[in-house]
Amino acid sequence: MTTLPKTPLKAIPEGKQVATFGSGCFWCIEAVYQNLRGVEGIMPGYAGGFVEEPSYEAISRGTTGHAEVIQFFYDPHIISFQDLLEVFWATHDPTTVNQQGNDIGPQYRSAIFYHSEEQRNLAEEFKQLIEKAGVYDKPIVTEITEFSNFYPAEHYHVNYYENHPNQAYCQLMIKPKLEKLKKVFGQHTKLI
Repeated sequence: MTTLPKTPLKAIPEGKQVATFGSGCFWCIEAVYQNLRGVEGIMPGYAGGFVEEPSYEAISRGTTGHAEVIQFFYDPHIISFQDLLEVFWATHDPTTVNQQGNDIGPQYRSAIFYHSEEQRNLAEEFKQLIEKAGVYDKPIVTEITEFSNFYPAEHYHVNYYENHPNQAYCQLMIKPKLEKLKKVFGQHTKLI
């Protein structure tokens, strides 16, 4: 697996783009995006905070300003940023402040850390479309912020679902997301 560098991002493979999303626990979002065609080099980590080289323990206290995120490369000829956003909005609850399910704290906030004005514009437009369509009963609270930093998570967080598919959290939280991904976004997935 490719390890993504800390900010500033320097080594984006030719023909690829980078995205950084947070939607609660990074174990869940990592498993979702690992199953999308055109996505590679996924790394769980921490973004948007003010502490350098944060640890999982520090992040868990909710005092570093970071969100649990994934950062990855994608091939826009295979999957567009808009497609990635569609998966993002559909696989978590963007209306809960600093919470996804039983995971509570600012580290679990819904966040898009954009890497270009195009990404920012697409994220803002998509958010407005969802709000106008009344997809959710409550307002969307997803943070759309310019990318500033990324710190890779500790090695034991990488490929968590793949390495622990029978663990209770994986069965209760991640497996249903993957089933939804396959059902709703089958044309974009590697799932059979």
